[in-house]
Amino acid sequence: MHLKLISCEIFFREMEFLLEQSPHEIEVEFLQKGLHDIPTEEMLKRIQAQVDAASEHDYDAILLGYGLCNNGLVGLKARDIQLVLPRAHDCITLFLGSRQRYREYFDANPGTYFKTTGWIERDEVADELKPLSIPNQTGMDMTYEELVEQYGEDNAEFLWEELCNTERNYSQITFVEMGVEPDDRFEKIAQEEAASKNWNYEKVAGNLTLIQRLLNGNWNEEDFLTVPPNATISADHSEQIVKLRQA
Repeated sequence: MHLKLISCEIFFREMEFLLEQSPHEIEVEFLQKGLHDIPTEEMLKRIQAQVDAASEHDYDAILLGYGLCNNGLVGLKARDIQLVLPRAHDCITLFLGSRQRYREYFDANPGTYFKTTGWIERDEVADELKPLSIPNQTGMDMTYEELVEQYGEDNAEFLWEELCNTERNYSQITFVEMGVEPDDRFEKIAQEEAASKNWNYEKVAGNLTLIQRLLNGNWNEEDFLTVPPNATISADHSEQIVKLRQA
């Protein structure tokens, strides 16, 4: 098949490794990880533009290297070419290999912040996206000292705990090792961050199966949603995660 892949750059190493093994001809477009930090309507608009551009070519399908991602794909419409995406809330499902494994791990380890090579090396938000980012627009990216200067100490303490202290519900970092790491430097960064926060640390083995099946065209209904022309992606508040909304 002749396929187009539109993917978050967080999967760059994994996708590049697996693309060499795919039996299909796949053209790739990696989009900035920072799309997750802007309002969902902005994320949707940018991905829709990429889908529309790809739809002007003769592909058998357009693959999406995304999960539902805070509803960032809700409302995405297929044009003349079918879309295929994994049934996943976010990228961790793809890194762990299945939404069942993700749910089991999350239930057993609440308060976990996941890290991968892609999360660490592509952590910076592009300059063009920073003004649109939710932390920037809401003030969540302000330091405690900046809050004190602007709002006074009493107000700053309240705002910091309620708005800016986004890590207060976390107590562990789990590094997902995908087997495509160049060396152990990214794992060490994750370990050091956990130690600096006095959090627990764990390393688990990732699983490339779900990403590989996306690229190889093994799209069973249980794990993938196929969006026919003129249909739209909608959220499904069940184990299916995503469903079709017909035009």
